[in-house]
Amino acid sequence: MTSAESTAIFTRSWSLYDLITEHNYMFHQEIYSGVCDLLKLRNDPGQYRLLDLGCGNARYLTPCLKQSPPSLYEGVDLSEAALVEAHGYLAGFPGPITLTHSDLLEAIESTDKTWDVIFTGFAVHHLMPEEKARFFRAAGRCLAESGWLILVDVVREENQSRENYLEGYLKFMRENWIKVPPDQLEEACMHVQSYDYPEYLSTLQEMARAAGLNADHMISRYGQHYTLLFARSSLPEIHY
Repeated sequence: MTSAESTAIFTRSWSLYDLITEHNYMFHQEIYSGVCDLLKLRNDPGQYRLLDLGCGNARYLTPCLKQSPPSLYEGVDLSEAALVEAHGYLAGFPGPITLTHSDLLEAIESTDKTWDVIFTGFAVHHLMPEEKARFFRAAGRCLAESGWLILVDVVREENQSRENYLEGYLKFMRENWIKVPPDQLEEACMHVQSYDYPEYLSTLQEMARAAGLNADHMISRYGQHYTLLFARSSLPEIHY
């Protein structure tokens, strides 16, 4: 995740996010099934290095990693509670694991490693536009020549204002997240209203291209929830 302020709802406790994902309100099951399939397409199984920014408790990415294990995994998150849980989900993982308590932008800008896959799930939308551009520039700098940036996040419709996006997304939450207790649902809504700054797809693509990345692959879309693939070189043939 990004800054301590924007993620305070989850740094206090990871239980609310786990409740949201348990009921698949943000399409985690479909999204991560696609991520698993995507990682299987790499031609370096067991040899690629993966940086997971805003890893949370790694609950949903871990099955993908077990099917397509990297040689090195580093997860970064601001929630200490989530990182404690991540140790449990990643238990038995065959390769080296590092879990780092840090801001994702700081982590990617300061890394001295070259990464074959950078993954981030529902985190970059907390960044301001210039911070997002910095994120892409840092990703372009530290990705290997055959490296991928896999970005799972919420995205605005083209020409949709942030206010209109929020109105629709909050309506979606209040009408569909029926198993979240009312007080926690309102806390989640306040979090979204205060800290969510999703971009247009075209804006994310422009930022990626400016950082030297191929930006033409949308892996999946479920409502406002997108999975996007950016790469240093040509992208693989992907059929879903």
